[in-house]
Amino acid sequence: MIWKQILFLSCLTAFVLLAILEAGEGAAVGSKQTVGEEDNKNLKKKIFLQESDASNFFKKRGKRSIKSRDELNAENRQQLRADEHRREYYEEQRNEFENFVEEQNDEQEERSREQIEQWRQWHYDGLYPPYLYNRHRI
Repeated sequence: MIWKQILFLSCLTAFVLLAILEAGEGAAVGSKQTVGEEDNKNLKKKIFLQESDASNFFKKRGKRSIKSRDELNAENRQQLRADEHRREYYEEQRNEFENFVEEQNDEQEERSREQIEQWRQWHYDGLYPPYLYNRHRI
């Protein structure tokens, strides 16, 4: 008997919820229509150009006509910017290479200095200055 009451109450709550949702959708559709009308107005604004833009659209120059001062200035700015980027890139590459070469030279100097020092220690005859200047002639 209890399971019948539980089943009846669950069906009743489901029916009430569906009725409430159905009524809520009807109200939402009405509000969505007004929102849809606003979206249509915004869409028209996005599709159609303003008068100033529309008049400039057909005034674009042909391939053989001369460039306007603004176009020339814009191209010059782009060219100068590209030149500066290129100059910075090559300067950075040159600096890196110079640092690399300097490190290589330093390492080579260190190795040769160590070898010379070892040679001097091996050939030291106990006299100062070293033996080249104090060589005893036999």
